[in-house]
Amino acid sequence: AASKLEVSMPAVVEVEVGSTARIQCNFYIPENDSYTYIDWFYVSAGLAEELWRLCHITASGVLKENTDYKERLSVGEDKALSISRVTVHDARTFVCEVGAGSYGVGENRTDLSVYKVPEAPEIEPNSGGISVQNSEISEIASCKSRNGFPPPNITWHKNGEQLHLQENKVKIQSTLTRESSGLYTVSSALYAPVTREDRDSRYHCTVHYWRRGQRHALESRGVKVNVYYPAEHLKLQVVPSSALVKEGDNVKLVCEADGNPPPVFSFYKKKLEDDWQELSSLTAPESGVLMLHDVNKSSSGTYRCQTLDLDDMKQLEKDVELVVNYIEGVRVKMEPSSPLREGDSVTLSCDAHSPVALHYQWRDEKGRKVAEGNQLFLSNLTFETSNNFSCKVMAPSVPGLEQSKQVSVAVQGKPRIVAISSPLYVRQDEVVNLTCKAIAFPRPTVQWNINGTAHEYVDNQHISSNLTVRVSHDLLRAGAMCRVSNKLGVSEKHIRLVDQKTSESQGVIIMAIIVAILVVAVLGAVIYFLHKKGKIPCGRAGKQDITKPEARKDKIVVEVKSDKLPEEAGLLQGANGEKRAAADQVGQSDGHRP
Repeated sequence: AASKLEVSMPAVVEVEVGSTARIQCNFYIPENDSYTYIDWFYVSAGLAEELWRLCHITASGVLKENTDYKERLSVGEDKALSISRVTVHDARTFVCEVGAGSYGVGENRTDLSVYKVPEAPEIEPNSGGISVQNSEISEIASCKSRNGFPPPNITWHKNGEQLHLQENKVKIQSTLTRESSGLYTVSSALYAPVTREDRDSRYHCTVHYWRRGQRHALESRGVKVNVYYPAEHLKLQVVPSSALVKEGDNVKLVCEADGNPPPVFSFYKKKLEDDWQELSSLTAPESGVLMLHDVNKSSSGTYRCQTLDLDDMKQLEKDVELVVNYIEGVRVKMEPSSPLREGDSVTLSCDAHSPVALHYQWRDEKGRKVAEGNQLFLSNLTFETSNNFSCKVMAPSVPGLEQSKQVSVAVQGKPRIVAISSPLYVRQDEVVNLTCKAIAFPRPTVQWNINGTAHEYVDNQHISSNLTVRVSHDLLRAGAMCRVSNKLGVSEKHIRLVDQKTSESQGVIIMAIIVAILVVAVLGAVIYFLHKKGKIPCGRAGKQDITKPEARKDKIVVEVKSDKLPEEAGLLQGANGEKRAAADQVGQSDGHRP
């Protein structure tokens, strides 16, 4: 065991600004005797070391001295000194002195180290841009980190690699500022030359600081600088591709230069060997795009893009050939060209001119495809043959490039009536429409043999005539005649009108005849059945009994009158003549009149 008073303390206590520092004072007194007092001091800065007491501790309590630490100072049960809200000014030496009566006085000291992690660095690239042609090195970017302690430092990096001072190559200027809070702000600026390749380079800065004896770092974001350099190459292209341009398209000529900033663009079109037409009215000098709207065959030719760099006045130029694809001169030839008649044949030939290969297709008037190739052969022509055909000319290599030419195939012939409203069931004095439809070419004339209001409808070779008339007795009797004629002939047809009243009477007569036939059939079946059973004798007397009954009071006489026309009544009489004659005889014998 030690034979004298010993005081032990940590050599260094490190604490961050704003937190609480706790400094321990451990002591040993022989024979476990108690201390008389404990004093805490801090050492003032200066050439001569001077101790300032912070507090006096005895068995009766703690006496704080009137210092700047009075409000932030406290003593623990283990007599450790605590200082709250530490600032950078608290970075000094603290002394613990212990008095132990006859064992004398002992002391030891601790250095309080204070640190503050600096803020992340802020980087700002050169806002104006840097030219590769600058004779002096230019500022690339600046970097700043605030509120660090102890003073931090800044390094620079390009594309991830640290930059070092290099005469006439890399220059770094740094400044350190102590703020009123005692914290430090460090600033740094990087100067270096640039090349064309630096247009894609990324720069960042790193602030370095110490904490608990170890070095730490914080990196800024990466930035790029605007590097100015003259154009070395020029590119001129047609959009869409020149091979696909057709008449009516909107075309862009896009001129691109690899300089920064973009140079001034000018466009020209070649007229003669050394004659160029300026096209400045069609574009903006800074755009590098020439717009050509609704191009045609005359828009084809050689176009030139010319650039001027305002830094070194260097000119570049590039030419491109614009080919506007087209189809022109579409024509259709018909052989024979003489008027066509029904049954004839004809060949249609289609031709056109274009700088690219063409494909031909034939369609009818309804848009249906009828043939491929530049010829269409039609045989056995009729009025029903499609009147209009179109030749569609397409360029397979240029999507959307196509033209059509229509031709009319007129088949001539005398009229042919294809439909009439006959027979037409009507009532006398009612208003009806008589219809007559025909097909012919040249266009025919339709005539009616009766008066009325006529309306005609024409569709190619088809003609339809509707005649509105009032039904009279004469019209019922004679009917109407439709006559269609052109220079090649005449066609006519009769329309028969049937009175609906007469038609209904005929229906009653026919129904009566059918019923009579059914009665006779049933009666015949009954007689045959009775004969088979032997109920009716086969002798002459039997037959007389049947044909001459004793009682005539149950005989039924049926009288049918017809209000049909004489000729229709004749038809019915012809069909039932024998029955009518027999009925007349029976009626006379019974005393009845027909």
